[in-house]
Amino acid sequence: MSDRIMGGIGLALSLFYIWAATIIPESFMADVIGPSTFPIIIGVLMAVCSLVFIARPDPDPVWPPLNRLAEIGFAILVCFLYAQLIDELGFAICTALASGYLCWRLGGTPVTAVLTGLGLAAGLYLIFKTILGLSLAAGPLGF
Repeated sequence: MSDRIMGGIGLALSLFYIWAATIIPESFMADVIGPSTFPIIIGVLMAVCSLVFIARPDPDPVWPPLNRLAEIGFAILVCFLYAQLIDELGFAICTALASGYLCWRLGGTPVTAVLTGLGLAAGLYLIFKTILGLSLAAGPLGF
């Protein structure tokens, strides 16, 4: 039953996400795919995964203990803070901090988490800014 509830919540969130992606304004320098294509793809994938949870729930689900639920809550908070602070701190700094924290909480050592955060931020910046030519939040350091 809990899988179906979470699947329903995920489906509702994915539909909201897809709707929100459709109202992203087009810039005057719009490309062929437009700014809403990637978010719509993510929303569709989330909807498909949610439908799997609804159609094939675990017959004997085991809920995590309270401390693990707190970890999930902190991960959600990090994602929320990422979205709120990206304009002030910039893409590279926010991505390094968020991915480093999440890597650490997923079981990485602190050194591995820092290196992963820095590497992921640099790699994504290279792909998005240099290769794809996307505009990213610059932040105080200019990148």
